[in-house]
Amino acid sequence: MRTEVHEKLESKMEKTISVLKEDMAVIRAGRSNPSMLDKVVVDYYGTPTPLKQMAGVSAPEPRVILIQPWDKSSLKSIEKAIQISDLGFNPTNDGIQIRIAIPQLTEDRRKDLTKLVGKTGEQAKIALRNERREANEKIKKLEKDGDISEDDAKKATDEVQKIIDRYTKTVDEMVVRKEKEIMEV
Repeated sequence: MRTEVHEKLESKMEKTISVLKEDMAVIRAGRSNPSMLDKVVVDYYGTPTPLKQMAGVSAPEPRVILIQPWDKSSLKSIEKAIQISDLGFNPTNDGIQIRIAIPQLTEDRRKDLTKLVGKTGEQAKIALRNERREANEKIKKLEKDGDISEDDAKKATDEVQKIIDRYTKTVDEMVVRKEKEIMEV
């Protein structure tokens, strides 16, 4: 039995998964990936501007990220924003573009990153559980108001559990995949 509650729950869970994907993309895994800089915000003439709106970001080599700003006068601002971000990169500015050499991850850093991935996955699961609780409360309210029968409420609650189980499994798979990617040398 699919209800409006289930549809809303599915859409909220899809959003949670997409946020998790974005968060996982930012966590580096030893090789360069332009999405590693997605959260970098540059102070561009007093306006906080996402880096990807100011420059072309590419990964021409496995351990290099290349940033080519559309406005050359923004090079210093971009370089500063990367340095103050918590990514731990040391950009090199040649007056035309910025290069970032991605250092090889140490074993300790890999373990720290896998812990971060696990924590990020757990936060996604907490969000899923909160969404389940909200959906179940809506179902109880519908039953209390007499809009659905007790049997229908039980079926709807069971369906909510099936949905959350499916999304929790997706989160677990994403975490395992990312941890594996980080730990491979």
